[in-house]
Amino acid sequence: MDELTKLIKKEIKRQFRSVRQFSMYIGVPQSTIVTALQKGIGGTSFETIMKICEVLDIKLVAGDTPVFMDGENRALLERYSRLDEEGRRAVRAVAAIELLRVADPDAFADLGKKLDAAAAGPSAE
Repeated sequence: MDELTKLIKKEIKRQFRSVRQFSMYIGVPQSTIVTALQKGIGGTSFETIMKICEVLDIKLVAGDTPVFMDGENRALLERYSRLDEEGRRAVRAVAAIELLRVADPDAFADLGKKLDAAAAGPSAE
């Protein structure tokens, strides 16, 4: 399943609790939405996709992974854009570490042990 379909499915569940409620809210037949979620959003009409994304507050940027742009994400991007290059580099470093933690908890734990060992200094033998 493509990333946009996964995000739409997650946001429908989070914001509307059911496909039925969502379809009634946006005025698109439930069968259209169910089919799109089962087979992937790619076979759905452009107008329907845009309507779904608009209601769910998903912003599409060509070539990028779809992003849910709620107020918190917008505020984060606005603050990030006001940082200087050193601040942006720090944010990217923290984000990379957090992505490692989420993607591979074992590798993250190993990294933590290595950092703790390095912080303790050379061991006395």
